Parts: sequence; C-alpha cells; structure tokens
Amino acid sequence: MQTDITKLLGVEYPIIQGGMAWVAEHNLAAAVSAAGGLGLIGGANAPADVIRNEIRGARKLTDKPFGVNVMLMSPHAEEIAKVVVEEGIKVVTTGAGSPEKYMKMWKEAGIVVIPVVASVALARRMERCGADAVVAEGTESGGHIGEATTMTLVPQVADAIDIPVIAAGGIADGRGLAAALMLGAKAVQIGTRFVVANESIVHENYKDRVIAAKDIDSAVTGRSHGHPVRCLRNAMTREYTKLEAEGKSFEELEYLTLGTLRKAVMEGDTVNGTVMAGQIAGLINKKQSAKEIIDEIIAEAGNLLKNAGSLV
Repeated sequence: MQTDITKLLGVEYPIIQGGMAWVAEHNLAAAVSAAGGLGLIGGANAPADVIRNEIRGARKLTDKPFGVNVMLMSPHAEEIAKVVVEEGIKVVTTGAGSPEKYMKMWKEAGIVVIPVVASVALARRMERCGADAVVAEGTESGGHIGEATTMTLVPQVADAIDIPVIAAGGIADGRGLAAALMLGAKAVQIGTRFVVANESIVHENYKDRVIAAKDIDSAVTGRSHGHPVRCLRNAMTREYTKLEAEGKSFEELEYLTLGTLRKAVMEGDTVNGTVMAGQIAGLINKKQSAKEIIDEIIAEAGNLLKNAGSLV
C-alpha cells in the first residue's frame, strides 16, 4: 500500500505509531518500524541523553527507518533538536508548539519534519515554514487534544495545503485507515492500539484497562484552563473534574496530575494515575505484536478499498 507518505518516509505501509510520552520508547518504535510502519521515540520531557540512548537502542533492533517526536514545550527541546541531527535521524514529528526555530537546522540535515496540528491555520503555517507533511489530529485522540474531530479536520486540512496529510485520532483498525484515505489523508498515526502491543513497555494493568474500556469510558480534563487532556475515567479524573468545577486554579489542578502518567504507565496504578487513551479504546480488545497489529490493519483496509467499487 504505497502513498505519498510511504514514499517520503521510505516505509512499506502508511502507518505511523504515535510518539506517546512514557510509552513510545525504543522497543515499541523498533517493532513498528520492523513491521513496515514508522515507529517513533517520544521525546516528552526526557533529557537529551535519554533520547540519544533510545535512538541507539532502536538501531540495535532494526535497520528500518524510525523517527523521534519532539515535544516543543519540553525544557530539553533545544538539546533534543540537536541530538536528532547528531544521531542522523531522518524523520521528526513535533507537538506542543511550532518547530520553526529548528527548521533550518533540520532541513540542512535532510530531516523530514512533520508537525502535529489541530487546526487549518496551524497546518498552513507549518507548510509555509517548510514542513514536509502534517499530522491532523482530531479531538478523539488520547492525551493533549484540540477541539475539531478527525472527520471534520482531516478533509479541511487536506484541502488547505499542498503537502501530505496524516490523519490521527479515533483510528485503530483497517476501517479507520480506509476512511482516512478517503478523507484525503496519505497515512494514519495510531497511538492507543499500540499501547497494548506486546512490545510496549506499558504496565499490564494499563493495557488491561484499555482493553476493558467501553465506548463511554473516555473523559477530558482541563478544558476550563485551555489544556484539555483525554484519558480513561478513574478516581483521578473524578477528583480533577470535581476540583475543576469548583474553580480551582491551573496550578492546583496541575499539581494533582503531577507524575500520574508515569504512575499509570510504569507502576500500573490505573486508579490514581492518568490512563491516557483515545476514544477508540472501546474498539481494542486484545494484545498483539506490532507486526500482527499492522498486518491486520493493512489486510482489512485493503479488502475494504478493493470492494469499495461495489458500492457505486
């Protein structure tokens, strides 16, 4: 299944694994890349030396292309921006800001730059500053989110810019991939389904919570102060929502969630931790290898696209 994105990235399939904080480390990234997609190492708030070691760890596991997600709000973003150049990374995705200040350095190093956007305006800005493609991420995604849905955002972004669009948010199977391609995307970025991959280092409690999730188990906290985050409902989200309704300050609410993502991912505390997951979690019902996930998605999408002609 070849698209403008597979050609741009040098991968077999138009599937990119999300650069999820605490989740997207070298084992998962390498497994996704080895299976024909594009694995990403999530920079999150990690120091530059940690990311350098992650890059080198992935290289020991696969000779296929993989990338790094740089969270631009990280205090280590500038150092990581240099590390990806020094380590010869070929693909960088970015979130939580604009990568414009690093664009010249990255482009001179031959890096493909793909920012994550949640609006048409930001997509246009990224195209003007030299991005090679964008990830149009809908509000269905896990973690930090925008307001527009994937169904509405992707076609509007695809119409507004000339560079390729990658769809993200609410995609976990071949139906989602086929639909995204019909909306004008050239690939998809998938997060939540890869959380439960066998190669994911996420605690089994977290994986089991995602698999047990129903369609209505998703909650969004932080809308009142402009930093919405989607995760699965638990004691922490209930307490957060209660305090938010009482008008507590951003600082008080942030203190409540400090370290809770790590608590869930690494320690398996799915009661008081932050279990980031997209609305599609209710569709995910099993643990598989990254290869099994990708093969299943591609086979299903291929069959749907081949048979689409029968509908007209």
